[in-house]
Amino acid sequence: MNSFDWKNLIDPLFYIHFDVNGIKLGIYIVLFIVFAETGLFAGFFLPGDSLLFLAGIYNRELIENILFIDNGFINVTLLSTLVAVAGILGNIVGYWFGAKSGHYLYNKEDSFWFKKKYLVQSKDFFERHGGRAIIFARFLPIFRTFAPIVAGIVTMEKKKFMFYNIVSSFVWSFTLIFAGHYLYGFLLNNYQIDLKEHIEVIVIVLVLLTLFPVILKLAKKPKTPTEE
Repeated sequence: MNSFDWKNLIDPLFYIHFDVNGIKLGIYIVLFIVFAETGLFAGFFLPGDSLLFLAGIYNRELIENILFIDNGFINVTLLSTLVAVAGILGNIVGYWFGAKSGHYLYNKEDSFWFKKKYLVQSKDFFERHGGRAIIFARFLPIFRTFAPIVAGIVTMEKKKFMFYNIVSSFVWSFTLIFAGHYLYGFLLNNYQIDLKEHIEVIVIVLVLLTLFPVILKLAKKPKTPTEE
């Protein structure tokens, strides 16, 4: 394993290729990151969307450490399912955390790991969209970290929460991982474009696409009572 560089924290390939003394641990790191990004409020800085897209491209390297079947579709489906389960478990932990300590978070001072404005923005987002916010939030960095916590704070019905939790996790994981896998194959076979040679561009594009609506939301000036 190479010496640690703090820049690696935002590099999806660092997690996918992660190994210790030659033992590849990428699949476990990817699953933990998905769990942490939705189950631990400190996980909002992790590269969720770009990580899943690249996981689709490098699916064989990831999944062969658990079980590899000589069928691309089955392997990508297995990887997507494992990621979805990790996301479901993460949201459950986030919901539990919000239900138990939500009021404490509103009184907590800002730090590097925690910004109360993200919690407030997520609460507004949740109140406007209701249960669908769980689905929308899966595709929005920061919001997907705080959405299950907010659901716990507002004591959303557990059955309703689990329904949206399961649906959103599978839609998110299958969409991004399958997109990465099949787009890679399509461009390579038809246009000889190897996406593995353009990883930085892919990451930048995905970050911009996913952060754009978040930036618009955070930058939106709240209305004053006289404007409403």
